[in-house]
Amino acid sequence: MKTHFLIIMGVSGCGKTVVGKALAQHLEWDFFDADDFHPPANIAKMESGAPLDDSDRAPWLDSLHDLILSSLKAKRPAVLACSALKERYRQQLMDGNSGAQLIYLKGSYDLIWSRMTARAGHYMMPAMLQSQFNTLEEPLNAIVVDVELSVAEIIKKIIAELNK
Repeated sequence: MKTHFLIIMGVSGCGKTVVGKALAQHLEWDFFDADDFHPPANIAKMESGAPLDDSDRAPWLDSLHDLILSSLKAKRPAVLACSALKERYRQQLMDGNSGAQLIYLKGSYDLIWSRMTARAGHYMMPAMLQSQFNTLEEPLNAIVVDVELSVAEIIKKIIAELNK
């Protein structure tokens, strides 16, 4: 496997954190959740029900790019859960970071809505899910995995794809 950094991407509620943690544990790699890198102003904005705009995301994406770069330079393989909904966001994350691979967790609006309404304590409100789907530009250069699969099946599929 040549990849040393995995970016698990998709809309809120698709399972990025759950899958990312499980995958990192399976691989014995570090795990990072991009949500932990948002400045307080971004979190407050999302908690109020307002979606972030590109100016809100720019410094956040810069810090995530630097995280990927430093992990690769330090030869510390890692998994990052990050929405990365637009192609230009993914390009910013991947710029100069060879050794990174995108994994897109794809699912239907209805399935993800049902998951979001069942979870508690997350700042991303289910009412914002439509804006996530509206923003999503599906990647062309990612491993695509259906979120209807179990976490174990998702991990198995990702590993199989990485080993090709």
